[in-house]
Amino acid sequence: MPDLLIELFSEEIPARMQARAREDLKKRVTDGLVEAGLTYRSAGAFSTPRRLALAVEGLTAESPTTREERKGPRTDAPQAALEGFLRSTGLTREQLEARDDKKGQVWFAVVAKPGRPAAEIVAEVLERTIRDFPWPKSMRWGSGSLRWVRPLHSIICLLSDESGASVVPLEIEGIRAGATTRGHRFMAPDQITVSGFEDYAAKLRRARIMLDPAEREAAIRQEAANLAFARGWEIVPDEGLLSEVAGLVEWPVALMGAIEDRFLSLPPEVLQTSMKEHQKFFSARNPRTGRIEGFVTVANIENPDHGETILKGNQRVLAARLSDAAFFWDNDLREAKAGMQDWAEGLRSVTFQSKLGSQADRIARIAALAREIAPLVGADPDQAEQAARVAKLDLRSAMVGEFPELQGTMGRYYALAAGLPEPVADAARDHYSPLGPSDAVPSAPVSVAVALADKLDTLTGFWAIDEKPTGSKDPFALRRAALGVIRLVLVNGVRANLGQTFAKARPDADATDLLAFFHDRLKVHLRDQGIRHDIIDAVLNMPGSDDLVLLVNRATALNDVLQTADGTNLLQGLKRAGNILAQAEEKDGVEYSFGADPKFAETDEERSLFAALDKAEPAIREAVRLEDFQAATQGIASLRAPIDAFFEAVQINTDNQITRRNRLNLLSRIREAGRLVADFGRIEG
Repeated sequence: MPDLLIELFSEEIPARMQARAREDLKKRVTDGLVEAGLTYRSAGAFSTPRRLALAVEGLTAESPTTREERKGPRTDAPQAALEGFLRSTGLTREQLEARDDKKGQVWFAVVAKPGRPAAEIVAEVLERTIRDFPWPKSMRWGSGSLRWVRPLHSIICLLSDESGASVVPLEIEGIRAGATTRGHRFMAPDQITVSGFEDYAAKLRRARIMLDPAEREAAIRQEAANLAFARGWEIVPDEGLLSEVAGLVEWPVALMGAIEDRFLSLPPEVLQTSMKEHQKFFSARNPRTGRIEGFVTVANIENPDHGETILKGNQRVLAARLSDAAFFWDNDLREAKAGMQDWAEGLRSVTFQSKLGSQADRIARIAALAREIAPLVGADPDQAEQAARVAKLDLRSAMVGEFPELQGTMGRYYALAAGLPEPVADAARDHYSPLGPSDAVPSAPVSVAVALADKLDTLTGFWAIDEKPTGSKDPFALRRAALGVIRLVLVNGVRANLGQTFAKARPDADATDLLAFFHDRLKVHLRDQGIRHDIIDAVLNMPGSDDLVLLVNRATALNDVLQTADGTNLLQGLKRAGNILAQAEEKDGVEYSFGADPKFAETDEERSLFAALDKAEPAIREAVRLEDFQAATQGIASLRAPIDAFFEAVQINTDNQITRRNRLNLLSRIREAGRLVADFGRIEG
């Protein structure tokens, strides 16, 4: 069974595209091989800035011969029908078989497709893959029609086994497949001839190419950590930057430098962001001072001077970048210490949304709503309003203009420089959070008040102008905002009536529809915690469904009890009672909801159920009143045994109408006892 090696060698592939390209190459080639009848043992894809590679092991040497039977027209069908069938099969009339069918004799064609050698199939699949490759952006070059992310220079396409290696015959736009590639652009640029994947990987390494991106990442991480340790520093973790840098180099060489003392007073976030965004540097922190004092850059070449020249050049560029940052910082600090009024005025000319006014209008709304929310979260209303008024002023700062990702972070520094209380400054930093499902949730009361006000103003505003998410489209990230509100409320235990809060934010927003949107987002959020959507549905119709904490407490308690044997059997009993009642009420045209009397009970099981309900109902009501839903659901679960015994021993639809009516009313008590906690009819199972 031969092995297959493919390499597509080009100019530099953008780092952000490499991971997806590896997966696309692997999937498209292997899927194509399998569809053509070939099988394989394993496959692995690799990438460097200048190449995509695929190694397929244990490929079958040829596809199997297949035999296909196709049913045609009846033997007495018109000649035109027969000729059409013959054209579709490629056979002659003499090659058809007449067979008996239900409605007479029918022509059958037996089409045999001989197997094809792997090389022929590989050539077809690879050409199709290259021509249809799904690059996010691609280009044409020269006079050809082929599109690739960057000009494609060469193709390796080798099949190898014990007898040796052979090049798969393939030519695309003048590029003929071969067995040669090139090593490092500067350190080993000569051609390399290979005979299979192991030979390929070994020769590339000697030519200063690390083929596996995971190996390059590990090498960068380890070298950077060693360099930092030698100076008593530590590398600030950044997996995204690590992946990007590993996609920029084929032979990573880590070099460490120090930041000039004159820049060490800049906020660490500024240093880290500037070095990352402008130069792809890793930040090195001094654990003793907590400051960013150094950096690690990754070169793509080994120099005789051990990188000294590269470092000097990088430090000159870094000094220029940080000089700009220091200039922005000094100017912004002067404005912050002056009260930030110019920034506030500037936001009047910044449109938030054409129908929702300027950023200044939005800030005024958020400030008013934060004051209303503050008592619900234990925050000082004056501080909450003050924080809301300054939280977005850094949008007009020079630093955030240069580095938008620092909005909020710089707001805290400027608020402190303006002499504002620390809770107010913290809220400026935290009010955007949480930005995603894994982002930290603020817990400081003022931060929570402003974060909730910010997100609720966005949601109610867009609901008021009827700009809601549709399908997969959510251009204003309203689903993310709703999830942020849900996490803020649940993590901090905020007891709020959302409907009333919506009205305070925007009376013209459709509060009912927006609450339904929140309930849908809540189902998605709780699904990851093991609570099914039908359990949420079962508690949505209960009182207080716009209090998310109350709603989740109900759902959690119900979920816990339904995972027990008693809960599962109880659910069946409650659903059975509900079904029997529904059928009887539809048949009789009356509602059985009052009048069950133990004096009409004829069996011990009936009397036991009456006694159990008399005991459980008051306890369940009190538990619900106290919001002790664990106790309430346990009270419901305690009815499992008497309900089971009742259904086993008692016939509901007896001929005695008084007894039948009494038993149906007793079923109504069972149903109503369940409804004290949830609508069990909505639960699947």
